[in-house]
Amino acid sequence: MKKLTTVTAALLLCLMLVFQPNSYAQVKDSNTTPKKGRWSAEKKADKMSDKLYRELHLTHKQDEQIYAINEDIIRRRDAIKADKSLPAKDRMQQLKALNEERCQRFKTVLSPAQYKKWNDWEMKKREQLEAKMDKRQERKMAKQDR
Repeated sequence: MKKLTTVTAALLLCLMLVFQPNSYAQVKDSNTTPKKGRWSAEKKADKMSDKLYRELHLTHKQDEQIYAINEDIIRRRDAIKADKSLPAKDRMQQLKALNEERCQRFKTVLSPAQYKKWNDWEMKKREQLEAKMDKRQERKMAKQDR
């Protein structure tokens, strides 16, 4: 009888350990792991500049200039987005102005062919974004009609 009780207790202990997976999971420190989408301005600028370097076949001097422009614009854009005291309309106007400034600054760095290729690329991205937003709006309207 003692042997049966010991075996039963051991089985219960094993079952308890098996059904408590959280006790074995590694706990991530929220201070050391960055949240998704929380890149610094330097990392964002580096990524954008690297992509432009490959796509537009930039020289090293152009790459440095494009990086500096991207970093400046991204820092200012992030500051505008973080300022919740601004009305949404003003925020959008300021972001649009920053985008226009980027275009003007890129025009001084890129050759006409590179600028055209970049501008076409940006327009294509904008069209894809608008199509995605339209699709999302259609789904939202369809849900409301139900």
